[in-house]
Amino acid sequence: MRRFGTMAGALAALVSGGCATMPSPAPVQVVITTDVGRMVVDLDVERAPVSACNFISYVTTGDYDGGSFFRTVVAATNDNPNPIDVIQAATPRGSDDASRPSIPLERTRETGLRHVAGTISLARNGPDTATSSFFIVTRDTPSLDFGGGRNPDGQGFAAFGRLSEGLDVARAIQMMPADGEEQMTPPVVIRSARLVGDLPARCGS
Repeated sequence: MRRFGTMAGALAALVSGGCATMPSPAPVQVVITTDVGRMVVDLDVERAPVSACNFISYVTTGDYDGGSFFRTVVAATNDNPNPIDVIQAATPRGSDDASRPSIPLERTRETGLRHVAGTISLARNGPDTATSSFFIVTRDTPSLDFGGGRNPDGQGFAAFGRLSEGLDVARAIQMMPADGEEQMTPPVVIRSARLVGDLPARCGS
Protein backbone atom coordinates (compact mmCIF):
# COMPACT_ATOMS: atom_id res chain seq x y z
CA MET A 1 0.00 0.00 0.00
CA ARG A 2 2.79 2.34 0.85
CA ARG A 3 4.57 1.59 -2.41
CA PHE A 4 1.35 2.14 -4.38
CA GLY A 5 0.87 5.51 -2.71
CA THR A 6 4.40 6.55 -3.60
CA MET A 7 3.96 5.54 -7.25
CA ALA A 8 0.60 7.25 -7.45
CA GLY A 9 2.07 10.41 -6.02
CA ALA A 10 4.94 10.32 -8.48
CA LEU A 11 2.53 9.81 -11.37
CA ALA A 12 0.36 12.70 -10.21
CA ALA A 13 3.41 14.94 -9.97
CA LEU A 14 4.50 13.92 -13.46
CA VAL A 15 1.08 14.62 -14.96
CA SER A 16 0.78 17.89 -13.09
CA GLY A 17 4.24 18.99 -14.16
CA GLY A 18 3.56 18.02 -17.77
CA CYS A 19 0.36 20.06 -17.87
CA ALA A 20 2.08 23.03 -16.30
CA THR A 21 4.76 23.12 -18.97
CA MET A 22 2.48 22.73 -21.99
CA PRO A 23 2.85 25.84 -24.17
CA SER A 24 -0.20 28.02 -24.76
CA PRO A 25 -1.37 28.37 -28.36
CA ALA A 26 0.21 31.33 -30.10
CA PRO A 27 -2.25 34.21 -30.46
CA VAL A 28 -3.55 35.14 -33.89
CA GLN A 29 -2.09 38.59 -34.43
CA VAL A 30 -2.39 41.47 -36.88
CA VAL A 31 0.10 44.34 -36.92
CA ILE A 32 -1.42 47.70 -37.89
CA THR A 33 1.19 50.29 -38.87
CA THR A 34 0.15 53.95 -38.99
CA ASP A 35 1.82 57.33 -39.33
CA VAL A 36 1.60 57.65 -35.53
CA GLY A 37 2.99 54.23 -34.65
CA ARG A 38 2.16 50.54 -34.69
CA MET A 39 -0.44 48.48 -32.87
CA VAL A 40 -0.55 44.71 -32.44
CA VAL A 41 -3.99 43.12 -32.19
CA ASP A 42 -4.56 39.68 -30.67
CA LEU A 43 -7.66 38.29 -32.40
CA ASP A 44 -10.09 35.98 -30.61
CA VAL A 45 -10.81 33.60 -33.47
CA GLU A 46 -12.28 31.01 -31.10
CA ARG A 47 -14.91 33.13 -29.39
CA ALA A 48 -15.68 35.56 -32.23
CA PRO A 49 -14.84 33.60 -35.41
CA VAL A 50 -17.19 35.41 -37.81
CA SER A 51 -15.93 38.88 -36.89
CA ALA A 52 -12.25 37.93 -36.52
CA CYS A 53 -12.14 35.99 -39.79
CA ASN A 54 -13.98 38.79 -41.57
CA PHE A 55 -11.31 41.24 -40.38
CA ILE A 56 -8.53 38.85 -41.41
CA SER A 57 -10.04 38.53 -44.87
CA TYR A 58 -9.63 42.27 -45.43
CA VAL A 59 -6.13 42.20 -43.95
CA THR A 60 -4.85 39.38 -46.16
CA THR A 61 -6.01 41.10 -49.33
CA GLY A 62 -4.40 44.41 -48.34
CA ASP A 63 -7.70 46.27 -48.15
CA TYR A 64 -6.70 48.39 -45.17
CA ASP A 65 -3.44 49.58 -46.75
CA GLY A 66 -3.86 53.25 -47.54
CA GLY A 67 -7.00 53.44 -45.45
CA SER A 68 -7.17 55.54 -42.32
CA PHE A 69 -8.33 56.18 -38.81
CA PHE A 70 -10.79 58.88 -39.73
CA ARG A 71 -12.96 59.32 -36.64
CA THR A 72 -12.22 60.01 -32.99
CA VAL A 73 -14.71 60.12 -30.13
CA VAL A 74 -13.69 61.45 -26.72
CA ALA A 75 -16.12 60.82 -23.87
CA ALA A 76 -15.09 63.94 -21.98
CA THR A 77 -16.15 66.17 -24.87
CA ASN A 78 -19.14 64.13 -26.09
CA ASP A 79 -22.71 65.12 -25.24
CA ASN A 80 -24.18 61.67 -25.98
CA PRO A 81 -25.88 60.19 -22.87
CA ASN A 82 -23.73 57.10 -23.44
CA PRO A 83 -20.29 58.60 -24.17
CA ILE A 84 -17.51 56.46 -25.61
CA ASP A 85 -13.75 56.62 -26.15
CA VAL A 86 -12.87 55.13 -29.53
CA ILE A 87 -11.03 55.62 -32.79
CA GLN A 88 -12.61 54.32 -35.99
CA ALA A 89 -10.87 53.11 -39.14
CA ALA A 90 -11.86 52.26 -42.69
CA THR A 91 -10.46 51.03 -45.97
CA PRO A 92 -9.77 53.59 -48.72
CA ARG A 93 -13.34 52.87 -49.86
CA GLY A 94 -14.72 54.39 -46.67
CA SER A 95 -16.72 53.17 -43.69
CA ASP A 96 -19.68 52.11 -45.83
CA ASP A 97 -17.52 49.65 -47.78
CA ALA A 98 -19.88 47.68 -50.02
CA SER A 99 -17.17 45.61 -51.72
CA ARG A 100 -18.23 42.50 -49.77
CA PRO A 101 -21.42 41.32 -48.08
CA SER A 102 -22.10 42.32 -44.49
CA ILE A 103 -21.79 39.71 -41.75
CA PRO A 104 -23.96 38.53 -38.83
CA LEU A 105 -23.55 40.39 -35.54
CA GLU A 106 -21.67 38.38 -32.89
CA ARG A 107 -23.15 39.80 -29.71
CA THR A 108 -21.03 40.07 -26.59
CA ARG A 109 -23.81 38.20 -24.79
CA GLU A 110 -22.76 35.11 -26.75
CA THR A 111 -19.00 35.64 -27.12
CA GLY A 112 -18.32 36.70 -23.54
CA LEU A 113 -16.00 39.45 -24.79
CA ARG A 114 -16.26 42.98 -23.43
CA HIS A 115 -15.41 46.46 -24.69
CA VAL A 116 -12.54 47.14 -22.31
CA ALA A 117 -9.54 49.35 -23.09
CA GLY A 118 -7.73 48.08 -26.19
CA THR A 119 -10.65 46.07 -27.59
CA ILE A 120 -11.10 45.97 -31.37
CA SER A 121 -14.69 45.76 -32.61
CA LEU A 122 -16.69 46.14 -35.80
CA ALA A 123 -18.57 49.32 -36.61
CA ARG A 124 -22.15 48.94 -37.79
CA ASN A 125 -25.49 50.65 -38.30
CA GLY A 126 -28.25 48.06 -37.79
CA PRO A 127 -27.59 44.48 -36.68
CA ASP A 128 -25.90 42.31 -39.33
CA THR A 129 -24.61 45.31 -41.31
CA ALA A 130 -20.87 45.31 -40.43
CA THR A 131 -18.32 45.02 -43.22
CA SER A 132 -14.75 46.35 -42.99
CA SER A 133 -14.87 49.39 -40.71
CA PHE A 134 -13.58 48.75 -37.20
CA PHE A 135 -12.91 50.71 -34.05
CA ILE A 136 -10.53 50.46 -31.12
CA VAL A 137 -11.69 51.27 -27.59
CA THR A 138 -9.23 53.40 -25.62
CA ARG A 139 -10.97 53.10 -22.23
CA ASP A 140 -13.44 50.62 -20.74
CA THR A 141 -16.81 51.34 -22.38
CA PRO A 142 -19.56 48.91 -21.28
CA SER A 143 -22.22 50.86 -23.17
CA LEU A 144 -20.87 49.19 -26.34
CA ASP A 145 -21.65 45.69 -25.00
CA PHE A 146 -24.94 43.84 -25.48
CA GLY A 147 -27.62 45.63 -23.49
CA GLY A 148 -25.62 48.87 -23.49
CA GLY A 149 -27.21 52.12 -24.51
CA ARG A 150 -24.79 53.41 -27.11
CA ASN A 151 -26.83 51.94 -29.98
CA PRO A 152 -30.60 52.38 -29.59
CA ASP A 153 -31.26 48.74 -30.52
CA GLY A 154 -29.37 47.55 -27.43
CA GLN A 155 -27.59 44.79 -29.36
CA GLY A 156 -24.12 46.17 -28.79
CA PHE A 157 -21.14 45.73 -31.09
CA ALA A 158 -19.01 42.75 -32.11
CA ALA A 159 -15.78 42.72 -30.10
CA PHE A 160 -13.29 40.28 -31.60
CA GLY A 161 -9.87 40.94 -30.09
CA ARG A 162 -7.69 43.26 -28.06
CA LEU A 163 -4.45 45.19 -28.41
CA SER A 164 -1.42 43.49 -26.91
CA GLU A 165 0.76 46.40 -27.98
CA GLY A 166 0.10 50.00 -28.92
CA LEU A 167 -2.71 51.21 -26.65
CA ASP A 168 -0.61 54.35 -26.20
CA VAL A 169 -0.64 54.75 -30.00
CA ALA A 170 -4.42 54.38 -30.09
CA ARG A 171 -4.78 57.02 -27.37
CA ALA A 172 -2.42 59.36 -29.22
CA ILE A 173 -4.53 58.97 -32.37
CA GLN A 174 -7.67 59.69 -30.33
CA MET A 175 -6.22 63.06 -29.31
CA MET A 176 -5.46 64.16 -32.89
CA PRO A 177 -7.36 67.22 -34.21
CA ALA A 178 -10.93 66.69 -35.35
CA ASP A 179 -13.85 68.80 -36.50
CA GLY A 180 -17.24 69.12 -34.85
CA GLU A 181 -18.44 65.95 -36.58
CA GLU A 182 -15.69 63.83 -34.98
CA GLN A 183 -13.87 63.58 -38.32
CA MET A 184 -10.10 63.70 -37.90
CA THR A 185 -8.34 66.59 -39.65
CA PRO A 186 -6.39 65.09 -41.28
CA PRO A 187 -7.07 61.35 -40.92
CA VAL A 188 -4.25 59.12 -39.69
CA VAL A 189 -3.07 56.95 -42.57
CA ILE A 190 -2.86 53.17 -42.19
CA ARG A 191 0.38 52.24 -43.93
CA SER A 192 -0.28 48.52 -43.65
CA ALA A 193 -2.16 45.82 -41.77
CA ARG A 194 -0.48 42.42 -41.81
CA LEU A 195 -1.33 39.00 -40.40
CA VAL A 196 1.49 37.47 -38.35
CA GLY A 197 2.07 33.87 -39.40
CA ASP A 198 -0.32 31.58 -41.22
CA LEU A 199 -4.02 31.96 -41.81
CA PRO A 200 -5.90 30.34 -38.87
CA ALA A 201 -7.56 27.05 -39.76
CA ARG A 202 -10.82 28.44 -38.40
CA CYS A 203 -10.77 31.05 -41.16
CA GLY A 204 -10.28 28.59 -44.01
CA SER A 205 -7.36 28.26 -46.39
